[in-house]
Amino acid sequence: MKKKRLYVIDTDNHEASSLRQILEKHPEIHFVSLAGVDLVGHETEEKIPIRLFMEDMDTFLNGIAIQTDGSSVYLPTIATLDNAKIDMKVDVDRNWFVDYNDEYRDDETDLPVGTLKIPCFLFHDGLPVDSRHALLNATTYFAEESKSLMANSPSFNKQFGFSAESIEKITITAATELEFWAMTPENHRDTLELATSQELHEQYWASTRGSVRTALEQTLDLMEMYGLGPEMGHKEVGGVKAKLSGNGSLTGVMEQLEVDWKYSDALQAADNEMLVKRIIKEQFRSNGMEVTFLAKPIDGVAGSGEHTHISVLAQTQSGEKINVLNPNEKSYLSSFGYGALMGILKNYEVINPFITSSNEAFKRLKKGFEAPICTVTSLGRTVDTPSRNRSVLIGLIRDEKNPFATRFELRSPNPHTNTYLCLTSLLLGMLDGINYALTSGQSEEQLLAELSKKPGDEAVYLEEGRSYRSEKDVFDDYSDEERVDYFGFVPSTVFENIHSFDLYPDKAQTLLKGNVLTKELLNSYKAASINKWVTELEHRIIPNVLKDISDMKALHHTLTASELDRNRWSDIDKLRKEVAKDTLKQTSVFTQIGQAIQEENLHMVSNLQKEMEAKLKELKSLYRLYKNNMID
Repeated sequence: MKKKRLYVIDTDNHEASSLRQILEKHPEIHFVSLAGVDLVGHETEEKIPIRLFMEDMDTFLNGIAIQTDGSSVYLPTIATLDNAKIDMKVDVDRNWFVDYNDEYRDDETDLPVGTLKIPCFLFHDGLPVDSRHALLNATTYFAEESKSLMANSPSFNKQFGFSAESIEKITITAATELEFWAMTPENHRDTLELATSQELHEQYWASTRGSVRTALEQTLDLMEMYGLGPEMGHKEVGGVKAKLSGNGSLTGVMEQLEVDWKYSDALQAADNEMLVKRIIKEQFRSNGMEVTFLAKPIDGVAGSGEHTHISVLAQTQSGEKINVLNPNEKSYLSSFGYGALMGILKNYEVINPFITSSNEAFKRLKKGFEAPICTVTSLGRTVDTPSRNRSVLIGLIRDEKNPFATRFELRSPNPHTNTYLCLTSLLLGMLDGINYALTSGQSEEQLLAELSKKPGDEAVYLEEGRSYRSEKDVFDDYSDEERVDYFGFVPSTVFENIHSFDLYPDKAQTLLKGNVLTKELLNSYKAASINKWVTELEHRIIPNVLKDISDMKALHHTLTASELDRNRWSDIDKLRKEVAKDTLKQTSVFTQIGQAIQEENLHMVSNLQKEMEAKLKELKSLYRLYKNNMID
């Protein structure tokens, strides 16, 4: 009889006696790996022989499992050279997964060798310093505070028909929609070909074929084995048809796909996402394809998002579950729900740094690619017509036949967003708005009116100079100037986003409530984000831009070229030199960026990055016109 693999050890089997029985039945599991997640989303990975885990199981389960130094995680200003020790403590309240290596088999069972992945928390000087623990703290604090606010709200019992005292448990449920690109190595396709296919919607929800189909189906099957409840896998808008080779296989694969799976409680949902990314990478790699989770791997073509869904459930002592975002009467949301949504919108300046924290992420957030660029929501044109406005930052998802479906969909995250800190910051923002909604005495109608206000209208909680709701297309129905007037300033660099912590100190205080995120953690996150931004800009982005500029060669013949060709090349060459070449009279943008980095003038670095990107965009457009005019 063929022996089956073990995929999950659930929370009911995390005590020593059960674990020993399970692991003794599965000798193919050779290793244990503790999976902590630092502040920038890096997951720890090590191989501990299963023998050591079995010999010292009580210590692993009940104390400090491993001590390591700060070089294994990224915690600047915390894990310093003179105080770098990090303690790792096992999380027994989340599922543990077995990660199999299909290229290495166990002699006894002939099964692939497995590694038991155990989620853990990271501690420095006795204090938690990791993303997982931040989310754990956020969900605990949210549940306690929201229950207290419900108990002190005169209108809560009237709205929901039960008292806050009868609530036994409040659960944050979450899910993510993961988009990614798959491609055969060293066989990339022309950007114009990709953009044209995208414009014609040739790939969106089209059939998968060959190795892409195999890898996607294997991914969904494995997700089922791990108990993740896959709901869908499909092609996204980006990509082109692969080419058929002589032996019947496909080459030139370059396709964008999406995978969705069932919601879980917030911390388990973030852990599940980590697992799904590993599954996708391995299954597509085994089928000869690379996978990238970059937010914008190809300029001019749709980037990859990771829409994040969040909802709040209350369970009473009788076992009844209620979605507290959902209204009992004819309305878009309950007062609790309106407050939660308003809290996200009001505090988004200090939430956004946890959502959009990389150069790649900002490349995706451009108008025209269905990626949100403004802090605005959509509820639906009427209560009877659920919104499907794809141009807003955060939408309300509703199904009148299923009250548990009521949730918020945040559209700005990308696959490299740290989902743990994304959900943490969302919960803290939500709680701020819930506090207002449940203590102000405002009715659902009054909260809806404030959420729907125009710039200049009076407001109690939201800012008077802005609007927060639109049922129109934010890209097409507003000019650039109107978008800023209605919805506020939109950051376009990592620095502008991180600088929001300093620009909005009152909102930043929202993140510190309940000691969920401490000043030390915020400072470490800021330092990590800025260092990553500057390092990428200086050592990755500028060299890549230089290559692009260097590849722009004169293509016309000096003697026979038209005046138009000569003028266009003159404009191109002038711009090339402004960006990349120093002269006695001119310092290039590249050199100015380098000087600003040396002087630690981050405002200047940010402004020069925007200047460089604007000039490069103009250069590419000019060169395309020039090149397309070259005929024999």
